[in-house]
Amino acid sequence: MGSVHAHAVRAAGAEVIAVAGSSKASAEAAAPALGARTAAESPEALISRADVDVIHICTPNATHADLARKAIAAGKAVICEKPLATSVEDARELTALADQAGVVTGVPFVYRFYPAVREARDRILRGDAGRLWLLHGSYLQDWLVGAGATNWRVDSTIGGASRAFGDIGVHWCDLMEFTTGHKITRLVAETSRAYDQRETGGRVSSVATEDGATLLFETDKGATGSLVVSQVSPGRKNRLWFSFDGTEASFSFNQERPDTLHVGGTGSSSEIAVGPQTLTTPGGRRYAKLPPGHPQGYQDSFNSFVADVYAAIQGQTPEGLPTFRDGLRAALITDAVVTSAAQRSWVDVPSTEAPRELLKSSSTVERQKQ
Repeated sequence: MGSVHAHAVRAAGAEVIAVAGSSKASAEAAAPALGARTAAESPEALISRADVDVIHICTPNATHADLARKAIAAGKAVICEKPLATSVEDARELTALADQAGVVTGVPFVYRFYPAVREARDRILRGDAGRLWLLHGSYLQDWLVGAGATNWRVDSTIGGASRAFGDIGVHWCDLMEFTTGHKITRLVAETSRAYDQRETGGRVSSVATEDGATLLFETDKGATGSLVVSQVSPGRKNRLWFSFDGTEASFSFNQERPDTLHVGGTGSSSEIAVGPQTLTTPGGRRYAKLPPGHPQGYQDSFNSFVADVYAAIQGQTPEGLPTFRDGLRAALITDAVVTSAAQRSWVDVPSTEAPRELLKSSSTVERQKQ
């Protein structure tokens, strides 16, 4: 992910001043590949540099909260890979600290920045779909097919209690809530594993995190929905797909084919090609950079995300920018999925607005520590 971030930094007209890693040696090895001016001695040394304005955290999940706290304390803007934290408590605290410090934050829920998604959102919000009643989809990958396929995300002490849902399921949920304006209020989930054991470095060990998850949910606006998440679906490289069905029309999008938006109707359906000349809403046109037939993909959307964060740092207010509060939202949904799967029951999903007193008390505790 560091290379994706570095590319987006340069696309936004900024410079990668320094990189830090788990050691000085790893940073020195990464600096040329990432186009950085220099390698920092440590993450703390990077954060303290006077010539660094924004900290991009692209490290394993369990390190996010500590690094984000230090960046906020230094008054730096922070872009933190999801999950924002591996616990709701840490995500809640980071959200409060960022609000208190007044720093700009971002969490890369970059699927929001596909032009087709923005077009669907604008059309749904102006009423084209009618009343949304069924929200469904999937996010399927195959990079963990095979018991020998593994990396640090499989280790729950590093990646967190949830892997497949916490890694990619949260992307789908964020996209659904952003595009439709609906919020998940309660859900029931089941998690499963294709492999109970995986081999790493010649050693076979048990797996504590899920390869896949299925869930049913209800929203605050009366819709129901379902989601299937998998990192072990052969042939699916990065297939995030949704269909948001209303009483008048449905809107469907497939991330592996990002150059079209499907709009379904009872009389006729259409595949809208993505481009400034073919999309009709302000949101769709704003992010459509290329003519129809020239697909924009993941890196393009990531570039748009970083550009919007940097615009916010300059005092602008880009619409739909995902911040630490959206990272907290993802942590709350992930916790609900883990709890539901363990209890085999429906559970409520708290609102990020509900715990404001808790957020306030968290800030108070932090000030007292200082």
